[in-house]
Amino acid sequence: MAPAGPAAPARRLGLMLPSSNTIVEPEAVRLMPPEGGVTVHFSRLGVTLISDEQASLGQFAPPAMLQAARLLADAEVDLIAWAGTAASWLGFARDDTLVAAIERDFGIPATTALLAINRRLAELGARSIGLVTPYVAALEQQIRANYAAIGIRTEAAERLDLTVNTDYARVSPERIAALCRRVAVARPDAIVIMCTNLRGAPVAGDLAAELGIPVLDSVAVTVAHCLCRLGVAGQPGQPGRRLPAT
Repeated sequence: MAPAGPAAPARRLGLMLPSSNTIVEPEAVRLMPPEGGVTVHFSRLGVTLISDEQASLGQFAPPAMLQAARLLADAEVDLIAWAGTAASWLGFARDDTLVAAIERDFGIPATTALLAINRRLAELGARSIGLVTPYVAALEQQIRANYAAIGIRTEAAERLDLTVNTDYARVSPERIAALCRRVAVARPDAIVIMCTNLRGAPVAGDLAAELGIPVLDSVAVTVAHCLCRLGVAGQPGQPGRRLPAT
């Protein structure tokens, strides 16, 4: 038998994330394919408080976003993804513009968490969602309006009214699961856990099986979308956490 040829080099995934996010990195590493065909690399931009105040909105200005992307371009990654969901309230077009700028300036394919979520909703044919967020009422309302503008109703929503991003990461998966169960009562076509700093990925799969409704965790959906873009076959990640009986 002829000796096997050299292994194909690993693809490189570059993820941009808010500086105060502590969930994306460990979850993205956990969700990488076990055979090691993809390595994941990170860049941050300064984000600490999330609200509808101008100081918060300004954290997502294009120059800061592109600087974070530039640092990933230095590593010659194969795909750059913005692992944040700010465009859910700032307007979906913000991410389209960001992707176009990254691809123009650095010649590297790009995507975002929100584009991944919306693509998955389209694949499911979802016309209604249950929304789970850590955000304040004003941001929730803007997210609802943005989805309504593309023909997707928000049948039910649960929020935590938090503004400090590090507090988001302290919310337990069990509490996130409880919020998902509440919005599931309205029987939406899909449930969206809208925030990459919530620990929804470990419970999303078991929740979907329990509720009979697709549960789209922002981190898990982003990673799956990126692996697809990189041409990686198979399913990412490890088995989810077994949820306690309700």
